[in-house]
Amino acid sequence: MLQVAMMSKVAGFVTTLFMMVMMMMVPKTESSHIDKIVTPQFFDMIINQADGDCPGKNFYSRDAFLKAHNSYRRFGSLSNDDDSKREVAAAFAHFTHETGHFCYIEEIGGASRDYCDESNIEFPCVPNKGYYGRGPIQLSWNFNYGPAGQNIGFDGLNAPQTVANDPVVSFKTALWYWMEFVRPVIHLGFGATIKAINGYLECNQGNPDTVNARVYYYTQYCSQLGVAPGDNLTC
Repeated sequence: MLQVAMMSKVAGFVTTLFMMVMMMMVPKTESSHIDKIVTPQFFDMIINQADGDCPGKNFYSRDAFLKAHNSYRRFGSLSNDDDSKREVAAAFAHFTHETGHFCYIEEIGGASRDYCDESNIEFPCVPNKGYYGRGPIQLSWNFNYGPAGQNIGFDGLNAPQTVANDPVVSFKTALWYWMEFVRPVIHLGFGATIKAINGYLECNQGNPDTVNARVYYYTQYCSQLGVAPGDNLTC
């Protein structure tokens, strides 16, 4: 009987060990707690600072952001809660600066500017299409509209205006750009995110006022979310 009992215990241990190994092999799913960070109060605190007649007030919404986030669930889901909140604070600081507290959908005067890189043959410009800033991160240039459209599922080169017509797509372009170009450097501090978004115009004393504005929003949002902003805030 003792031998049978020992064999039963061994079998139970092996079964438990097997289950633990199998659980470790299952890929972890990304956290879905973004709605606990981007609360209605947090989002409204930003957009309510825009003037009442701003076109973005009837375009941008927390619901559109959350729907877009379903396609980019790694955003706001870093190794710990504080880093996740800092990422959200950083992104929304840039969104705030780029859109004037979600006031603007399109770049002011953007239609008169040339954002066509004719040297880019992979994503060639379509005649009479403007690739100026649109959406929360003001997506610009044909070499961004093309791959963003491919990833999200719209024709970025032939129909760039989709970013200004569909709020979910608009937020998706911002999250696409963030995960492609900003997330890889976020561990270097907020200053690195400025460089990744508009560094060639703003960093190294290119435009210290806009850098300071971005930093102001970031530190404000970190405070709102209850986390320290960290180091290396400027670029």
